[in-house]
Amino acid sequence: MSGSQPTSDLTGWSRAPFTGAGFTHDVYEKGTGPGVVLVPEIPGATPEVLALGDHLVEQGFTVAIPSPFGEPGRPVSTGYVLGVIARVCVAAEFRAFATDARRPFADYLRALARDLASRTPGPGVGVIGMCFTGGFALAAAVDEAVVAPVLSQPSLPLQLPLSRARRVDPGLSRAEFDTVVARTKNDGLCALGLRFTGDKLVPADRFATLRRHFGDAFEVIELDSAPGNEGGFGTSAHSVLTEEVRETPGHPALAARERVVGFLRERLTPVA
Repeated sequence: MSGSQPTSDLTGWSRAPFTGAGFTHDVYEKGTGPGVVLVPEIPGATPEVLALGDHLVEQGFTVAIPSPFGEPGRPVSTGYVLGVIARVCVAAEFRAFATDARRPFADYLRALARDLASRTPGPGVGVIGMCFTGGFALAAAVDEAVVAPVLSQPSLPLQLPLSRARRVDPGLSRAEFDTVVARTKNDGLCALGLRFTGDKLVPADRFATLRRHFGDAFEVIELDSAPGNEGGFGTSAHSVLTEEVRETPGHPALAARERVVGFLRERLTPVA
């Protein structure tokens, strides 16, 4: 794809450790307004992830970016990505290959979401997870503080070996999933999911599981990445909100990013 994705740096972001559920990670925060927890994709809070954070700040949100892996601000490189993958895939905090799994990092995110909700306006906070952390946005929604989960290319459990159980698994335990489903029926919770149609890390079966249980409470954006697609995406396109965004009017990934902003605004803006 021609052009470059938006990038940014750590300018203006405050950093402080946050402890929850027995884990401590640095959290970078910036902005004013309703709260959004932006969970980095692998390898971490890269310049592309920070650009997304800055965009959300510009749109009127308080953004908190936890740093559970990687080096914030460090650009992406193949060696960097592989090194982070090697560490997180064996970490008990994430349980990358497990199905029907309660993942400890979800408890940390729920604690962070509650803290952010206590300090920001609105009925609760949004959580955006991407790639490795995509499903954690849904797991965080077990807590009532989370009212706007966004799952961008949720990739856990990882697809090695490929199996139907992994393809359909939504990335959280059955008990957690049942709680979130109940919230869609009783509390008006809605979730937004994004993926590329050809993304093998995010099988269509996973979104089908969510559609079947959530019904209209699950909004889906699927960007065409088939050969010759109108957006010019490669067949291996993956990162909807970061790597594939081009700030060109009418660009499909840019439109997806703006729909995320609209979704957050609809769910988080305080009712007068």
